[in-house]
Amino acid sequence: MSQTVYDALVIGSGAAGSFAVKELTAQGLSVLLLEAGPAVGPKDFDPSRKKPPASAINIWERARATIKGQPIQARAAFFTERFSHFFVNDRKNPYTTPKNEPFLWIRGRQGGGRLHSFGRVLLRWTDEDFKIRSRTGKGVDWPISYEEMTPFYDEVETYLGLYGNKDNAPTLPDGVYAKPASLTPAEETFKGAVESRWPERRVVSWRYIAPDAERVPRPLREALASRHLTVQYDAVVRRIVTDEKTGHATGAEYIDRNTGEVSTVRAATVVVAASPIESVRLLLNSASAKHPNGLGNSADMLGRYFMDQLPCLAFGSFAGAKGWAMDESAPTDPFYNPSGGIFIPRFGEGDRGRGDFDYQGSVGRAPTPSDEDSRLAFFGFGRMLPYADNRITLDRRRKDAWNIPVPHIRCLMQADEHALLRQQEETLITMIKEVGGDLEFIGSPTGLKEMGRGAFPDASRFSRFMFRKWFRKTMCMGAAIHETGGARMGKVRGDSVLNPYNQVWDAPNVIVTDASSFPGSGVAGTTLTVMGLTLRACRNLVAQYKAGHFEA
Repeated sequence: MSQTVYDALVIGSGAAGSFAVKELTAQGLSVLLLEAGPAVGPKDFDPSRKKPPASAINIWERARATIKGQPIQARAAFFTERFSHFFVNDRKNPYTTPKNEPFLWIRGRQGGGRLHSFGRVLLRWTDEDFKIRSRTGKGVDWPISYEEMTPFYDEVETYLGLYGNKDNAPTLPDGVYAKPASLTPAEETFKGAVESRWPERRVVSWRYIAPDAERVPRPLREALASRHLTVQYDAVVRRIVTDEKTGHATGAEYIDRNTGEVSTVRAATVVVAASPIESVRLLLNSASAKHPNGLGNSADMLGRYFMDQLPCLAFGSFAGAKGWAMDESAPTDPFYNPSGGIFIPRFGEGDRGRGDFDYQGSVGRAPTPSDEDSRLAFFGFGRMLPYADNRITLDRRRKDAWNIPVPHIRCLMQADEHALLRQQEETLITMIKEVGGDLEFIGSPTGLKEMGRGAFPDASRFSRFMFRKWFRKTMCMGAAIHETGGARMGKVRGDSVLNPYNQVWDAPNVIVTDASSFPGSGVAGTTLTVMGLTLRACRNLVAQYKAGHFEA
């Protein structure tokens, strides 16, 4: 056993973990970061991998990835072979779901986690997300409000240097932007058509960060530069170790990803930031005499109320504009495609109330002949309510490559979700049609609807056949890649795993700051909220630690 006792142990190096190590080292703590995958550097961003897909469906890229061991990862809606090394090998990292109820778990294990493969869009949540029960009578309110999160949103946005504009959209608060973001001419036309027809609907630019030329996320770089951070890559954490008397965490056991060697490390505090499913799995697998059902599970809440946002995908064309245009808001990157697009925040009043969904998309960004209608693509995200039976459990009959029980994921839509998803799809179809668009397909977990020339009309017959065949496995729950819940925050110990500062009720020297801590699913991306929550939780943890509340 290592005799070094760190002030803090951080598990995971993605959105939550990178901000955790930044904050903890900035406050002078000695920190050990355990990352399950390898380090990432410039070699992993080879410009030669940046090739146009052989077809719009990129069926052969997906087929090659499937053969290499990524049959799940290759189903991600916007999967590309260029990023395949930023996704896990599914054969080594299996999981289970109920029969005929698939869940698409898209994940990456490497330094920086999914920060290397996500869309880099960072959007604020509001009290329409945090206080959904107060607003609708459904779900549960968060123990914090937008007002409490605002300074942390400000801080993260200022630190990362977002591209964006002051839009004054009532359901999507403006943030702090370093540089403006542009719309294509086709998007400007689309925006004018939508907003003039429906004044309560806003079409705004993405709010995003540019690719980091250093390739290592900035907060992780700064933590390393502090000399207070030690990083152990290829460290698959098996369980958090706790004290037999106090129940507090004392460190963790991990397995070397390559050699299988088991090691134990010690720390006075622990930050769990491995992404929702993985974090819940780890806490469940950290059972002990003091925590017989898993760490943080004394009230049988751990793993429950798991959610993802309701996904729908639509492609088509827009007769209001021709051709396409490059967006040069951000510097050109040799590995990544240009960022940017449009976002339509939640909207709606009257009998049907506020629609708890939004749309992210683009118009006139896909290469198109100058005399043809501009291409459009949209991805819709809808709210999912928390249900106790939608949960993460351990499937002890199956083990991963390191002999750790795999997670069993149950994430089923109920009547509310089916109704909302119908409204989400119908609204998009109507909106596109009435402003001069022509959809070729729209699809969701309820199925694929083809219109006009059908899905990917210029692709080969075989590719179209395979697209239709695989669609239900591609556009199922999990496809939004905005999973939340499983270790939710709350004001009352009996109905939550964490307190309002992300501390585990049963072991307050452990905090969980990824999206597993979310009591609700929201309708926008989770990443900015994860980063802000992490800063807030780490500062509270440090204050308590320095006040002597935890023993090493």
